[in-house]
Amino acid sequence: MSRDDIAANVSRETLQRLDTYADLLTRWNPKINLVAKSTIPELWTRHLLDSIQVADLAPESYEKWVDIGSGGGFPGLVVAILTAERQPQARFTLIESDQRKCAFLRSVARECGLRVDILAKRIESAPEQGADVLSARALTQLEGLLGFAERHLAADGTALFQKGARWREEVRAAEAHWRFSCEAVPSTTEPEAVILKIGGIERV
Repeated sequence: MSRDDIAANVSRETLQRLDTYADLLTRWNPKINLVAKSTIPELWTRHLLDSIQVADLAPESYEKWVDIGSGGGFPGLVVAILTAERQPQARFTLIESDQRKCAFLRSVARECGLRVDILAKRIESAPEQGADVLSARALTQLEGLLGFAERHLAADGTALFQKGARWREEVRAAEAHWRFSCEAVPSTTEPEAVILKIGGIERV
């Protein structure tokens, strides 16, 4: 799916924000390596669309979305762009320990006029967030993500974790230490990847 395909499904204002984001990322990337250089030609599919599909799995209504290990802003910043018109009351917090990447995230938020808080902290030391939705992409194994969710996700919240081909192994490993509900939704951008929709997280 190309930029034109995405354009057909979002408002003009949202598309302008996505264009601004794509332009900033392309310009900043040589300096701070936000995404692999080889993926820049596929930016709209490999990164933007890959994040848009996460937004489609979110609860119908939520107040606070927290993205951990945000890096270049995927999926949290993309979801914030999509939600700016749909749910203007929603608040977004992106947690990223790399100061340079935080500077990039703040630049995008400012240029796009987004209500986004950027926390330049390690996930385990950031204040507890009580998030309605917690997201992460390519961050760590599921067992570790559940530990972060225990700290930052509200008791009735939903976690949306993007995972690659070995997701089943990660789920089995996590089940040794955690109880949780888990729905694996096939990715629209990677054949063997999924988005894990998780709730009811408790330590065994």
